Amino acid sequence: MILCIETATDICSVALCRNNEVSFLRESEQGRSHASLLTVFIQELLTANNIDAGTLDAVAVSKGPGSYTGLRIGVSVAKGIAYGASIPLIGIETGLSMFHGFRDYAKGKYTFVPGDLFCPLLDARRMEVYSIVFAWDGKIVRQTRAEIINNESFREFPASSRIFLFGDGAGKCRDVLKRDNVIIETGYRISASSLCRPASEAYSGHLFEDVAYFEPFYLKDFLTSKPVKNILGK
Repeated sequence: MILCIETATDICSVALCRNNEVSFLRESEQGRSHASLLTVFIQELLTANNIDAGTLDAVAVSKGPGSYTGLRIGVSVAKGIAYGASIPLIGIETGLSMFHGFRDYAKGKYTFVPGDLFCPLLDARRMEVYSIVFAWDGKIVRQTRAEIINNESFREFPASSRIFLFGDGAGKCRDVLKRDNVIIETGYRISASSLCRPASEAYSGHLFEDVAYFEPFYLKDFLTSKPVKNILGK
């Protein structure tokens, strides 16, 4: 059994992966609620399945990129559980779990064929997104990067290939992209359930993180802006 944690966006989500299938899922779309809801959801998961953390095989967490605060909370909780229960820690890149989640979400709507491309997009403020591009079989075509969406985006890929854009940054591409064969899916929701398959594969391959040194994959430095005027008027 693997406890899966997803906090890379506004969605706070936990799932229990058992025999490569999701047996429990608890999540909320209430923004900025990770700090108050994550440990509650995990306790509900453990109680509902009559288990304790020590009986888990591993804990898996979406490691980013994504929301700085969300990632920090999710990784901190995952590390705490892994250390306290003496179980392995698995870090899964957020784009990879989104690829698996979208394939499951859309398989009844589309017939995927060789040549199709899949691009998870995470909102990174303004017109910037975090993106990664996969081939239809899951191989990485373009590594994760931060980019500003404009009318030239994704022009490096063959016009004959369909490219599926999904995630909370996909809406930024609407009315901007000029490339043909673009399919924008704004209905897909990120979920801890999407971690199940890649986490199970990582567990089978003993691809574990060092609990002491593991950090989220922020991709960009966290930036804050200095207020023009503080509450004291100084």
